[in-house]
Amino acid sequence: MNAPQTDPALDNFRVIADAIATLFYPHAEVVLHDLRTQKVDYIANNLSKREIGDESALEDMLSEDISERNIGPYEKLNWDGQKIRSLSSVLRDADGQPLAVLCINLNISLFENAKAALDLFLSPGKLIPQPDSLFRDDWQERINTFLHAWMRERQLSLNLLTRDHKRELVLALHAEGAFKGKSASNYVANVLNMGRATVYKHLKDLRG
Repeated sequence: MNAPQTDPALDNFRVIADAIATLFYPHAEVVLHDLRTQKVDYIANNLSKREIGDESALEDMLSEDISERNIGPYEKLNWDGQKIRSLSSVLRDADGQPLAVLCINLNISLFENAKAALDLFLSPGKLIPQPDSLFRDDWQERINTFLHAWMRERQLSLNLLTRDHKRELVLALHAEGAFKGKSASNYVANVLNMGRATVYKHLKDLRG
C-alpha cells in the first residue's frame, strides 16, 4: 500500500481505506480523492494502476447542491478488462462541506467466473429422468423424500428432532410402507441418529 500524505485532515479516511482493502483483500481497491486539491490522496491495494497525485476530475462533487452521500454501486472495466463494481462515498468536514471522496472498487470477475462454473455444473440440461429399471426399488430415496417432506410441513430439521418427533416419524414411515426394504430399519436409525433397538421398539409397539 502507498504511504499516506501528511495532511492530517484525511488521516481517519486513510485508516478506513486500509481496513476495507484488508477485509476484502485481494479483491478490493480503495481510492481516497481529496476534493480540495482534486487529486488522488491515497490508494489501498492498488488494482487500477493509478498513482497518488493523479488528477481526480471530481469538481462536480464540490457543489453545495450535491445531496448524495453514497453513489453507486456501478460497474466499470479495469485496465486488464476485468469487471469492477464500485461505490463512491462523499465525505464532509465539520461544517458539512464536501472534503473527500472514498471510492471502493471491488473486482467481481472472480465471483462471476465462479458463478458461471457453478451454473454450468448445476445445469439440469444434461440430466435424464431416473431410469425405472434402476430406481424402481430405491427405498432409500423414497424414505428420504418422505422424511424431508414430513419435516418441511412441520418446519423442522434433522438436528431439531426431539425423541417424540423421531418416534412419530418412525410411525409415519411405517404407515407409508417404508420398512419393507431389508435394511430400512438400520437406515432410518442412522439417518435419525437413534439406536436400531429404539426403532425396533417403536415398530414392535405399533404391531403389538
